[in-house]
Parts: sequence; C-alpha cells; structure tokens
Amino acid sequence: MTAYFAFARSAFHAQFAYRNEVWANIFGKLVQVVARVAIWLAVYAGAGGTVVEGVSLQQMVTYALLGGAVMGATRPERIIGEIGRSLKTGDIAVWLLKPLSYPLYLFANECGSFAYRLVTQVIPTVAFTALFYGMLPPASLFHALLFLAFWALSFTLLFLMSALFGLIAFWLMTSFSLDWILGALLHLFSGLLVPFWFFPEPLATVARHLPFAWVVYYPNAVYLGRLSASDVWLYFGLGLAWVGLFLLGVLWLWRCASSRITVQGG
Repeated sequence: MTAYFAFARSAFHAQFAYRNEVWANIFGKLVQVVARVAIWLAVYAGAGGTVVEGVSLQQMVTYALLGGAVMGATRPERIIGEIGRSLKTGDIAVWLLKPLSYPLYLFANECGSFAYRLVTQVIPTVAFTALFYGMLPPASLFHALLFLAFWALSFTLLFLMSALFGLIAFWLMTSFSLDWILGALLHLFSGLLVPFWFFPEPLATVARHLPFAWVVYYPNAVYLGRLSASDVWLYFGLGLAWVGLFLLGVLWLWRCASSRITVQGG
C-alpha cells in the first residue's frame, strides 16, 4: 500500500507544476456553477414562485452548488483518457511485468488528483459562490455525516464506472468517444442538470435506481434532508451493492484485457 500512497501523493504534487492552470480551473468552475445557478433562478422566476414541486429556490440553489462540488472533484474523462493513452503507446504492457495492480494504480492516481481539485477548485468555488447566492446548511448533523459518506461512495462509484468504460478500449483499440458516452449518461441520469424531483414518471423511478443516481442525486438529497433516516441507510446499502458490482466488472475486464495483451504481444 505504500507504493499506491506514493502514486497518490505524486499525482497531487504534479498538479501544482502548472500554477496558471490552477487559476484557469477555478475560473472555469466558477463559470459553470454561476451558469447552473442562473438557469434555476430563471426557471423559478418563470414559474412565478419560490417553491416548485415542493422544492424551494434556496434548496435548488444549494443543490446546484453541491452538484458542481460533488461531480467537479472527479474527472471521468481523465481516467478514460489515461487508459486510452497507455494502450496507444504500449505502456499498458509494462504493468504486466510489475508486482502492482493497474486498477489500484489508477485509483491511487485519481485520489491524488481528487485531493488537488478539492483544495484548489471545489472548496474555493463553493465558498465564493455561496457568499453571493447563499447556501443552506445540512439538514442535521446526521445528514452532514452521511453526506460525506455518500460523497465518498460517489467518488468510488464514478471511478469504477470510468475505469470500466476505459477498459472497453482494449476491444475497441481506442478510448475515443467512450468518455462522451459516459458523460452523456451522467449528465442525464445522475441528477446533475435536473434533479429527479422534476423528472416525469416513470422515468424518475427508473433514474433513481440506476447507478448514476448515486453520483450526484443521492449525496445532494441526503444533504438537504430529502430522504428519511431509513431511506438514507437503504440507499447507502444499494450504493455499496453497485460499487461491489462495478468492482467485480473492472477486475474481470482487467483480467480479460491482460490475457488479450499477452496474446497480442503488447
């Protein structure tokens, strides 16, 4: 585990090599969050009220800010792109000679990058925008603690989804468009753009049970107290089940991919 910790630390420090990129990323995140909040301000203004479908404007603004924080700290396209580049250059074959797990290396690397984005992008962006738009506190201490647990679950699940899509490149021989496909599914079914509260039935019911819902919707719903205590534990358990399922999928695909590399000679 010491080696993987070193990978995570290296990924964290490597991000600081480009100081101007830090400011550019913060500005980019601010633009995204401000645009997302502006959309919901316009929607509520058009609806002529401060409550729509039982959701207040302040709750929706908080949801938009949290959605950017939860989703913005993980970059699926970087994970898929890393696998695609390693496959294209042939560096992926080197991992078969190392006494290390390539999926664990990717996870450690993403943990380091996650810590960097959390410190330099997510926290400053949320703090800055919260001063202008206001942000509700967690519904309770229980919901605050479980929000952190759901966020950790979201990060792990999103990494596994990205790794699973990235490993498909071994059969396509390119990762091109794989990040687009995953990104489209996340934007539609994670609740990032539109919470499931506003989805028509039965689409809302289906979306709530897809794995993408645990990336954005459930962490935010827990933070705002939109779920009862029993539902919080129920959906946390279901989220863990999705993590286990995707973990098995990643390990199985990597095992198949390793055999495929051996047959092809790298």
